[in-house]
Amino acid sequence: MAESPLHIVVFPWQAFGHMIPYLELSRSLAARGHRVSYLSAPRNIQRLPTHSAHPLIRFVPIPFSSSSASLLPPGAESTADLPSADAPDLLLAAVDSLRDAVADFLSSADPKPDWIIHDFAPCWLPAIAADFGIPCALFNTFPSFFVAFTAPYLYGPPPPQKPQPQELPASLVFRPYQIRQLMGAAQRSTAAVNVAERWRTARAQAEFMAIRDCDELDADWLAILHGFFDKPVVPVGLLPPARNAGADSDPHSSSIVRWLDGQPPSSAVYVSLGTEATLDADLLRELALGLELSGAPFVWALRAPAELLLPEGFVARMGDSGRGVVATGWVPQLEILGHRAVGVFVTHCGWSSIIEGLGFGRPLVMLPVLHDQGINAQAVAAKKVGVEIERDLEDGSFTKESVARAVRLVLAEEAGEEIRANAKKMEGICGNRECNERYVDRLVQLLRDHHSPPAAAAAACK
Repeated sequence: MAESPLHIVVFPWQAFGHMIPYLELSRSLAARGHRVSYLSAPRNIQRLPTHSAHPLIRFVPIPFSSSSASLLPPGAESTADLPSADAPDLLLAAVDSLRDAVADFLSSADPKPDWIIHDFAPCWLPAIAADFGIPCALFNTFPSFFVAFTAPYLYGPPPPQKPQPQELPASLVFRPYQIRQLMGAAQRSTAAVNVAERWRTARAQAEFMAIRDCDELDADWLAILHGFFDKPVVPVGLLPPARNAGADSDPHSSSIVRWLDGQPPSSAVYVSLGTEATLDADLLRELALGLELSGAPFVWALRAPAELLLPEGFVARMGDSGRGVVATGWVPQLEILGHRAVGVFVTHCGWSSIIEGLGFGRPLVMLPVLHDQGINAQAVAAKKVGVEIERDLEDGSFTKESVARAVRLVLAEEAGEEIRANAKKMEGICGNRECNERYVDRLVQLLRDHHSPPAAAAAACK
């Protein structure tokens, strides 16, 4: 007899670096015949690439309370909408205002949910779910090396155990400017519960922690996590996006692709610092001048108005010479990364961007800005698939010369041959959907077998 499908509720943090992996996981679950209810604020759902979503995914808009919404900028529902580093605390408070609405959804959901897969922010969710007899799993969208590096700080000390000598896969450190940014963000307490405490509470109450990683890429780091936590750590694969998962193209995007069509193979640089990572005006100008100094043709996806932030005449100069394209709207990132002309990806090192770049075998020039990105860059550099732009350790500043050096090295110089070759090999891991889907198969089996004792559950996901 065929097993009945599951009904799984997913509830990500209101940041696109979290919402997109939750959507990719939802797609994989729905493709196996399981019903998925995806909870988020209404405008976030409107901005997700839902046009290619599976019909078994139901998007459930849950608006913030009017009192919480009034503290946010008009229309703000995600971290990408917020103007300052302190504003995410207001968004956390807005998420906390959803308790009653989420409880109402769970009480009326038909069929009754079998599982809830949630993020760190709604750390109150497992207690509500327990009232309805619904088990919860924490889905951590960060890579295993960042989770391992920050585990003692974010999750508390490991359970008592006999010490085992273990060599770390890479030497990772927070630089002074990164410590000030990350630790300050984790400890700010404008919201009722700070970020670090939310991670601790969510992990403690979850049946297990799913993580966006795989043994083929990070077996050593995953082994460290298995030893650190007292509950199963379940890799669900890298969840690479489907190559057609982007939004519909527009005329400007088509012009970018046509421009790339005119460039030699592996000659162009694609630059994107994501939807949230922002550089101050001086550093943005250094990045622009460094790209110009490198001599390489480039496409730059820039969130802010280019004319206001870039050196005077830069956009026109690059356009007139055919050297570069600066796009301030949506761009087809997957199509650009997959284009034969692109030879280097300049990235902020968000985990999704790393997976996408390496999924096409593109070597990385790394310019981390926020949160996990600094540790991500160091771990990726240790795999010899990219280099960081050299920066001042105290304030994080860099020069146009350091930008140009990194781009030239990775794009074409003999010293970058190993990096280019290693990045190409990564395509077989990060871009291999068949391999990554096997992890989702194991996750589904674990969800079905959730009444198994913890030891058996842990073994099921090895």
